Amino acid sequence: MNVNNYDTIAAISTPIGEGGISVIRVSGDKAFEKISSIFFKDKSGKNNFDIGSLKSHTIHFGYVFNRGEIIDEAVLSIFKSPHSYTGEDVLEISSHGGVLVTQKVLAAILSLEIRHAEPGEFTKRAFLNSKIDLSQAEAVADLIKSKTDSAHQSSIKQLEGSLSDFVKKTRQDLINLTSLVELELDFAEEDLEFVKKDELKEKILSLIKRIEGIIATYISGKVIREGVNLVIAGQPNSGKSSLFNYLLKTNRAIVSNVEGTTRDYIQENLIINGVLFNLIDTAGLRFSEDEIESEGIKRSYEKITEADLILYLIDASDKEEKINESLAYYNHHIEKEKSILVYTKIDKAEIEKQNEPAISLLKDDSIESLKKLMTEKVTGKGISSGSSDIILTNLRHKVCLENVVASLENSVKTIEDGMTGEFISVDFRNAMKYLGEITGEVTNDEILNNIFANFCIGK
Repeated sequence: MNVNNYDTIAAISTPIGEGGISVIRVSGDKAFEKISSIFFKDKSGKNNFDIGSLKSHTIHFGYVFNRGEIIDEAVLSIFKSPHSYTGEDVLEISSHGGVLVTQKVLAAILSLEIRHAEPGEFTKRAFLNSKIDLSQAEAVADLIKSKTDSAHQSSIKQLEGSLSDFVKKTRQDLINLTSLVELELDFAEEDLEFVKKDELKEKILSLIKRIEGIIATYISGKVIREGVNLVIAGQPNSGKSSLFNYLLKTNRAIVSNVEGTTRDYIQENLIINGVLFNLIDTAGLRFSEDEIESEGIKRSYEKITEADLILYLIDASDKEEKINESLAYYNHHIEKEKSILVYTKIDKAEIEKQNEPAISLLKDDSIESLKKLMTEKVTGKGISSGSSDIILTNLRHKVCLENVVASLENSVKTIEDGMTGEFISVDFRNAMKYLGEITGEVTNDEILNNIFANFCIGK
């Protein structure tokens, strides 16, 4: 995003289409002056607003003109610097919803030598003007994209500054330790020791443990942010499509006693216990001479490889030979760490399965137990949207914290090797640099462009 960060920009901030209203946002030091020339108090087009003289956080009814013609009647909202989202003078024109009228209002605005905003540019300006830090800016994008309560709550907490506060506290602890180490350097000739090396080492190890606790939440955080690709696999007629339909509470997949009915994978999204699952029903795993079915089976194998979680189903009511055959396939080809072996049709089985999950579509409690097991498998525990703990959802943050840990571990080794405070101080400063990358205290244009390019236009 190679643009001028100080000119006046505009963009539509609501989804394009028919609706009650559309909102066009304008930000920059010329926003009030420019829009005053097209926003009038009445239909005459002669009595325009002096927007700069109006009070901040007020709204005003009027008419949008372009080249002497009324485009629409609208409401103008005013937010004066620095008390605005971007920290600049900001106004929002709320016109009638609809593609044509919205585009006409935007065209009138852009005709005033106002530039169309790039993706995420309003939020980028909020960051550049110190209204929010970089982790909070990323939380804005996550909030917009959130599809579950847990994703929404996680984004809100980060936007409120939970991660920022953690970074600030950790950074301050490092500053304090650095000060002690460097103070000793100033009094090196007097051979003074302001902090014992063993004590310093313990403080560093305590910091490492605290940071690693946050890093460990990334597994759950990734699930919250991105959801889980869940593949339902097994041999033909093991109950895959039936379970798929049962979970969705709709007849999405065709169910039949005829082997090979499912010839391609089918997928749908479903929220279970606060986790977004992308359910994928696959073709039965077997050898087939049917060209179309064989292609479906090939795609099933691909989906199994890509899956975050696999439910491998075995028909408990089947003949022992087929059960053993299916079990052998599971033991040799399915990754145990990311799979759950499930016996189905247990209500028809002659022998009760004790060691593995066993379900019947006639027993709701067996399905509920399976759902609980699924969420625990991918998160390590159930996700609570009301949890006050920090949950790391962003890979960039995880990498930064891992670099912090690496720098601190190096400082411990430096102490153990009996090296002087200069070297310890370097490790501490490296750790602080990586912490600063999370909040944007240390950054560059490449990082910023990459982050804000993933935003929607108008935010």
